[in-house]
Amino acid sequence: MNISMNPIILTIGSLELRWYGVMVALAILTVVFWTYYQTKKGAKITSDQVLSGFIIGTISGIIGARLLHVVDYWSYYSAHPENIIGGDGLAIYGGILGAALGLLIYSKFSKFKALYLFDVMAPGIAFSQAVGRIGCLINGCCYGAQCDLPWAISYSHPDSFAERLNVGYHPTQVYEMIFMVILGLGLILLKKKIRFMGSQFYMYFGCYSVFRFAVGFIRDNETVVGNLVQSQVIGLVASIICFGLLGYNYYKYKKNGSVDAELAAIEAGAPVEEVKEESEE
Repeated sequence: MNISMNPIILTIGSLELRWYGVMVALAILTVVFWTYYQTKKGAKITSDQVLSGFIIGTISGIIGARLLHVVDYWSYYSAHPENIIGGDGLAIYGGILGAALGLLIYSKFSKFKALYLFDVMAPGIAFSQAVGRIGCLINGCCYGAQCDLPWAISYSHPDSFAERLNVGYHPTQVYEMIFMVILGLGLILLKKKIRFMGSQFYMYFGCYSVFRFAVGFIRDNETVVGNLVQSQVIGLVASIICFGLLGYNYYKYKKNGSVDAELAAIEAGAPVEEVKEESEE
Protein backbone atom coordinates (compact mmCIF):
# COMPACT_ATOMS: atom_id res chain seq x y z
CA MET A 1 0.00 0.00 0.00
CA ASN A 2 1.46 3.31 -1.04
CA ILE A 3 0.58 6.44 0.96
CA SER A 4 0.87 9.54 -1.21
CA MET A 5 -1.29 11.78 0.99
CA ASN A 6 0.24 15.10 2.03
CA PRO A 7 0.79 14.89 5.81
CA ILE A 8 0.63 18.70 6.02
CA ILE A 9 -2.88 20.17 6.05
CA LEU A 10 -1.82 23.79 5.76
CA THR A 11 1.19 26.04 6.30
CA ILE A 12 1.10 29.52 7.83
CA GLY A 13 4.50 31.13 7.67
CA SER A 14 6.90 28.75 9.41
CA LEU A 15 4.07 26.92 11.18
CA GLU A 16 2.74 23.63 9.84
CA LEU A 17 -0.52 21.93 10.73
CA ARG A 18 -0.07 18.20 10.20
CA TRP A 19 -2.61 15.41 10.25
CA TYR A 20 -0.46 13.95 13.02
CA GLY A 21 -1.30 16.84 15.34
CA VAL A 22 -4.98 16.67 14.45
CA MET A 23 -5.16 12.94 15.21
CA VAL A 24 -3.28 13.37 18.50
CA ALA A 25 -5.85 16.01 19.50
CA LEU A 26 -8.69 13.65 18.51
CA ALA A 27 -7.03 10.87 20.50
CA ILE A 28 -7.01 13.04 23.61
CA LEU A 29 -10.65 13.97 23.06
CA THR A 30 -11.48 10.27 22.68
CA VAL A 31 -10.27 9.60 26.23
CA VAL A 32 -12.12 12.64 27.57
CA PHE A 33 -15.42 11.76 25.91
CA TRP A 34 -15.09 8.13 26.96
CA THR A 35 -14.50 9.12 30.58
CA TYR A 36 -17.32 11.66 30.52
CA TYR A 37 -19.65 9.02 29.03
CA GLN A 38 -18.73 6.65 31.85
CA THR A 39 -19.73 9.29 34.41
CA LYS A 40 -23.16 9.39 32.77
CA LYS A 41 -23.35 5.61 33.12
CA GLY A 42 -22.66 5.75 36.85
CA ALA A 43 -18.89 6.03 37.29
CA LYS A 44 -18.14 7.86 40.54
CA ILE A 45 -16.24 10.73 38.93
CA THR A 46 -17.56 14.26 38.58
CA SER A 47 -17.56 16.35 35.40
CA ASP A 48 -15.21 18.83 37.10
CA GLN A 49 -12.75 16.03 37.81
CA VAL A 50 -12.92 14.91 34.17
CA LEU A 51 -12.19 18.47 32.99
CA SER A 52 -9.36 18.99 35.48
CA GLY A 53 -7.95 15.57 34.68
CA PHE A 54 -8.07 16.38 30.96
CA ILE A 55 -6.03 19.56 31.45
CA ILE A 56 -3.49 18.04 33.84
CA GLY A 57 -3.22 14.73 31.99
CA THR A 58 -2.74 16.45 28.62
CA ILE A 59 0.02 18.75 29.86
CA SER A 60 1.90 16.10 31.85
CA GLY A 61 1.35 13.54 29.07
CA ILE A 62 2.83 15.77 26.37
CA ILE A 63 5.82 16.60 28.58
CA GLY A 64 6.40 12.91 29.31
CA ALA A 65 5.95 11.92 25.66
CA ARG A 66 8.44 14.53 24.47
CA LEU A 67 10.96 13.72 27.22
CA LEU A 68 10.99 10.00 26.46
CA HIS A 69 11.24 10.68 22.72
CA VAL A 70 14.30 12.86 23.29
CA VAL A 71 15.89 10.17 25.47
CA ASP A 72 15.11 7.53 22.83
CA TYR A 73 16.87 9.57 20.13
CA TRP A 74 19.54 11.11 22.33
CA SER A 75 22.28 10.56 19.74
CA TYR A 76 20.46 13.07 17.52
CA TYR A 77 19.31 15.55 20.17
CA SER A 78 22.68 15.66 21.90
CA ALA A 79 24.06 16.98 18.61
CA HIS A 80 21.05 19.25 18.02
CA PRO A 81 20.00 20.53 21.47
CA GLU A 82 18.09 23.42 19.89
CA ASN A 83 15.50 20.87 18.70
CA ILE A 84 14.84 19.31 22.11
CA ILE A 85 11.87 21.58 22.80
CA GLY A 86 9.27 20.91 20.13
CA GLY A 87 6.35 18.69 19.17
CA ASP A 88 7.68 16.87 16.11
CA GLY A 89 8.29 13.66 18.06
CA LEU A 90 6.30 12.09 20.91
CA ALA A 91 6.74 8.70 22.58
CA ILE A 92 3.46 7.04 23.54
CA TYR A 93 4.98 5.33 26.58
CA GLY A 94 6.13 8.70 27.88
CA GLY A 95 2.67 10.10 27.25
CA ILE A 96 0.97 7.34 29.25
CA LEU A 97 3.45 7.47 32.13
CA GLY A 98 3.51 11.28 32.17
CA ALA A 99 -0.28 11.56 32.21
CA ALA A 100 -0.56 8.86 34.90
CA LEU A 101 1.99 10.64 37.09
CA GLY A 102 0.25 14.00 36.65
CA LEU A 103 -3.14 12.53 37.54
CA LEU A 104 -1.68 10.63 40.48
CA ILE A 105 -0.26 13.84 41.93
CA TYR A 106 -3.52 15.67 41.22
CA SER A 107 -5.50 12.96 43.02
CA LYS A 108 -3.60 13.75 46.22
CA PHE A 109 -5.18 17.20 46.21
CA SER A 110 -8.60 16.25 44.90
CA LYS A 111 -11.40 13.96 46.02
CA PHE A 112 -10.95 10.96 43.78
CA LYS A 113 -8.92 7.75 43.71
CA ALA A 114 -6.37 7.75 40.89
CA LEU A 115 -6.45 3.98 40.35
CA TYR A 116 -10.24 4.01 40.09
CA LEU A 117 -10.01 6.77 37.47
CA PHE A 118 -7.39 4.79 35.53
CA ASP A 119 -9.75 1.80 35.47
CA VAL A 120 -12.58 3.95 34.12
CA MET A 121 -10.31 5.44 31.46
CA ALA A 122 -8.52 2.23 30.38
CA PRO A 123 -10.75 1.18 27.42
CA GLY A 124 -10.88 4.80 26.26
CA ILE A 125 -7.09 5.03 26.36
CA ALA A 126 -6.85 1.92 24.18
CA PHE A 127 -9.29 3.35 21.63
CA SER A 128 -7.50 6.71 21.70
CA GLN A 129 -4.19 5.08 20.82
CA ALA A 130 -5.83 3.52 17.76
CA VAL A 131 -6.98 7.01 16.74
CA GLY A 132 -3.56 8.53 17.37
CA ARG A 133 -1.80 5.92 15.23
CA ILE A 134 -3.83 7.07 12.23
CA GLY A 135 -1.81 10.27 12.48
CA CYS A 136 1.43 8.27 12.54
CA LEU A 137 0.32 6.32 9.48
CA ILE A 138 -0.33 9.50 7.50
CA ASN A 139 2.72 11.26 8.88
CA GLY A 140 5.15 8.55 7.84
CA CYS A 141 6.52 7.85 11.31
CA CYS A 142 6.56 4.91 13.75
CA TYR A 143 6.64 2.36 10.93
CA GLY A 144 8.59 -0.89 11.17
CA ALA A 145 11.57 -2.39 9.44
CA GLN A 146 11.79 -2.72 5.69
CA CYS A 147 9.94 -5.69 4.23
CA ASP A 148 8.42 -6.95 0.98
CA LEU A 149 5.20 -8.37 2.46
CA PRO A 150 1.97 -7.94 0.46
CA TRP A 151 0.62 -5.56 3.13
CA ALA A 152 3.78 -3.47 3.42
CA ILE A 153 3.38 0.30 3.32
CA SER A 154 5.46 2.81 1.40
CA TYR A 155 5.46 6.59 1.22
CA SER A 156 5.81 8.77 -1.87
CA HIS A 157 5.02 12.30 -0.66
CA PRO A 158 8.19 14.38 -0.13
CA ASP A 159 6.83 15.90 3.11
CA SER A 160 6.47 12.46 4.66
CA PHE A 161 8.74 11.66 7.62
CA ALA A 162 9.63 8.31 6.06
CA GLU A 163 13.38 7.77 5.91
CA ARG A 164 13.17 6.53 2.32
CA LEU A 165 10.39 7.04 -0.20
CA ASN A 166 8.80 4.21 -2.21
CA VAL A 167 10.30 1.55 0.07
CA GLY A 168 8.14 -1.08 1.79
CA TYR A 169 7.94 -1.10 5.59
CA HIS A 170 6.08 -3.11 8.20
CA PRO A 171 2.87 -1.12 8.91
CA THR A 172 3.38 -1.29 12.68
CA GLN A 173 0.98 1.65 13.06
CA VAL A 174 -1.78 -0.53 11.58
CA TYR A 175 -0.76 -3.48 13.75
CA GLU A 176 -1.15 -1.30 16.81
CA MET A 177 -4.46 0.19 15.67
CA ILE A 178 -5.97 -3.29 15.29
CA PHE A 179 -4.49 -4.52 18.57
CA MET A 180 -5.73 -1.52 20.58
CA VAL A 181 -9.29 -1.79 19.27
CA ILE A 182 -9.36 -5.49 20.20
CA LEU A 183 -7.83 -4.70 23.60
CA GLY A 184 -10.37 -1.95 24.29
CA LEU A 185 -13.27 -4.26 23.44
CA GLY A 186 -11.72 -7.01 25.57
CA LEU A 187 -11.49 -4.71 28.57
CA ILE A 188 -15.16 -3.81 28.23
CA LEU A 189 -16.14 -7.49 28.13
CA LEU A 190 -13.98 -8.39 31.14
CA LYS A 191 -15.02 -5.43 33.28
CA LYS A 192 -17.77 -7.29 35.12
CA LYS A 193 -15.82 -10.54 35.39
CA ILE A 194 -12.70 -9.23 37.13
CA ARG A 195 -13.68 -6.84 39.89
CA PHE A 196 -10.98 -5.18 41.93
CA MET A 197 -9.26 -1.80 41.99
CA GLY A 198 -6.72 -1.49 39.20
CA SER A 199 -7.85 -4.55 37.21
CA GLN A 200 -8.70 -2.65 34.00
CA PHE A 201 -5.56 -0.55 34.07
CA TYR A 202 -3.27 -3.50 34.86
CA MET A 203 -4.77 -5.49 31.97
CA TYR A 204 -4.54 -2.55 29.59
CA PHE A 205 -0.98 -1.55 30.38
CA GLY A 206 0.25 -5.13 30.74
CA CYS A 207 -1.19 -6.24 27.38
CA TYR A 208 0.01 -3.10 25.63
CA SER A 209 3.50 -3.61 27.08
CA VAL A 210 3.60 -7.17 25.73
CA PHE A 211 2.57 -5.85 22.32
CA ARG A 212 5.28 -3.19 22.34
CA PHE A 213 7.88 -5.75 23.39
CA ALA A 214 6.88 -8.00 20.48
CA VAL A 215 6.64 -5.27 17.85
CA GLY A 216 10.01 -3.90 18.96
CA PHE A 217 11.68 -6.72 17.03
CA ILE A 218 10.46 -5.18 13.76
CA ARG A 219 11.22 -1.56 14.66
CA ASP A 220 14.53 0.11 13.80
CA ASN A 221 15.02 2.15 16.98
CA GLU A 222 18.31 2.48 18.83
CA THR A 223 19.13 -0.41 21.17
CA VAL A 224 19.71 0.39 24.85
CA VAL A 225 20.19 -2.98 26.59
CA GLY A 226 21.65 -5.85 24.59
CA ASN A 227 19.57 -6.09 21.43
CA LEU A 228 16.50 -4.54 23.02
CA VAL A 229 15.20 -1.08 22.15
CA GLN A 230 13.90 1.33 24.77
CA SER A 231 10.23 0.40 24.32
CA GLN A 232 11.06 -3.28 24.79
CA VAL A 233 12.89 -2.66 28.05
CA ILE A 234 10.00 -0.56 29.37
CA GLY A 235 7.51 -3.11 28.06
CA LEU A 236 9.28 -6.00 29.75
CA VAL A 237 9.42 -4.27 33.12
CA ALA A 238 5.88 -2.88 32.88
CA SER A 239 4.33 -6.20 31.83
CA ILE A 240 5.99 -8.06 34.72
CA ILE A 241 4.73 -5.48 37.22
CA CYS A 242 1.21 -5.25 35.76
CA PHE A 243 0.62 -8.98 35.40
CA GLY A 244 2.20 -9.58 38.79
CA LEU A 245 -0.26 -7.14 40.41
CA LEU A 246 -3.11 -8.57 38.33
CA GLY A 247 -2.31 -12.13 39.39
CA TYR A 248 -1.83 -11.20 43.04
CA ASN A 249 -5.12 -9.33 43.27
CA TYR A 250 -7.00 -11.94 41.25
CA TYR A 251 -5.90 -14.60 43.72
CA LYS A 252 -6.64 -12.31 46.66
CA TYR A 253 -10.20 -11.46 45.64
CA LYS A 254 -11.42 -13.95 43.02
CA LYS A 255 -9.96 -17.18 44.37
CA ASN A 256 -10.70 -16.36 47.98
CA GLY A 257 -14.22 -15.22 47.18
CA SER A 258 -13.66 -11.87 48.87
CA VAL A 259 -14.70 -8.42 47.69
CA ASP A 260 -12.51 -5.38 47.12
CA ALA A 261 -13.93 -3.24 49.92
CA GLU A 262 -12.32 -0.09 48.54
CA LEU A 263 -13.96 -0.50 45.12
CA ALA A 264 -17.28 -1.47 46.71
CA ALA A 265 -17.21 1.64 48.91
CA ILE A 266 -16.51 3.95 45.96
CA GLU A 267 -19.29 2.43 43.87
CA ALA A 268 -21.65 2.69 46.82
CA GLY A 269 -20.99 6.43 46.87
CA ALA A 270 -18.91 6.61 50.06
CA PRO A 271 -16.93 9.85 50.53
CA VAL A 272 -13.30 9.52 49.50
CA GLU A 273 -12.16 10.32 53.03
CA GLU A 274 -14.03 7.27 54.33
CA VAL A 275 -12.62 5.11 51.56
CA LYS A 276 -9.11 6.18 52.53
CA GLU A 277 -9.76 5.34 56.17
CA GLU A 278 -11.09 1.87 55.27
CA SER A 279 -8.10 1.15 53.06
CA GLU A 280 -5.67 2.10 55.83
CA GLU A 281 -7.25 -0.22 58.41
